[in-house]
Amino acid sequence: MNRTSRSVIMWLLALLITLATVIYQRMTGPTHPVRGKATIENEDISYRLIRSYAQPEDAPVKVKVENRDISGSFIYKRTPSYDEWTREDMVREGDYLIAYIPQQPPAGKVMYQITLQNDEERVKLTENPITIRFRGDVPAWAFIPHIIIIFIAMLLSTRAGIAAILKERTYSLTLWTLITLIVGGLIFGPIMQKYAFGEWWTGWPMGTDLTDNKTAIAFLFWAYALVKVYKNKYHRGWVFAAAVITLIIFLIPHSMLGSEIDWTQETIP
Repeated sequence: MNRTSRSVIMWLLALLITLATVIYQRMTGPTHPVRGKATIENEDISYRLIRSYAQPEDAPVKVKVENRDISGSFIYKRTPSYDEWTREDMVREGDYLIAYIPQQPPAGKVMYQITLQNDEERVKLTENPITIRFRGDVPAWAFIPHIIIIFIAMLLSTRAGIAAILKERTYSLTLWTLITLIVGGLIFGPIMQKYAFGEWWTGWPMGTDLTDNKTAIAFLFWAYALVKVYKNKYHRGWVFAAAVITLIIFLIPHSMLGSEIDWTQETIP
C-alpha cells in the first residue's frame, strides 16, 4: 500500500469515527425529540414529542390522530418550580391534536405529559413527563459555522490520534485541531450561547453547562499537546491523550446540565 492510499484510508477511518460520535451525541442528547408509539382503540399512533423550542411563540407539540373519536389533553408545569400541574385540552387541527406549551424566557423549562382518550380508554403517551427547554433564535451565520467548524475539529482530533498511534507527524494536525476548536468552540460557541440563552459562558466557574466545560477541557489538552509536540516531535503520547479525551467528552450528550431558569428562586410578592 502506497503512502497516498494509506492516508486516504486513515482519513476515512477518522471520518467514520467522527460521524458515529456525532450521531450518538445527537441521538442521546436531552434536546432530542422523544419518539414512540401508543395504541388506543386498536389504532397505533406514532408520536414525536419535542424537547427544545425557539421563542417567541408557544411550543406546538403535534400528534397525528386521524380518528376523530380520539381526543387529547395535557398537563404541564415549569421546572424546577413549586408550581401545581395545569391541565388543558389539546386542539384539533385536521388530522393532528396539538398541545401548545406556554412559552418561557430563554433557558426556561416546562414539564409536560400528553394523554389520549376516547369513551373507553385513556392512554398516556409517556410514562413520565417530558421536559422542554425554550431558547432564543440563533441566526444562521452563528450556528452554521459553529456546527461545521466543530465537526472539522473533531475530525482533525481523531485523525491526529490515529497519526500518533501510527507514529506519523502530528504537529500540523495538532495545530489545526486547536485552531478549529478555538474558532468553533470558544468563539462561535459563546455567540450561540448568547443568542440562545442570554449568556456568553455558562461553564466553570460561572455554571455547570457541560457543553462549555467539555469545550474548555478539550482546548486545554490540545493547547498542552501543541506545546509538547512543538518542543519535541516525539511527544505523540500527548496528542493521543488529547484525542482520546476529546472523543470521550464529545460522546457526552449535547446540552447536558445546560442553562436553565430556577423557578424555585422566584420572589413571591
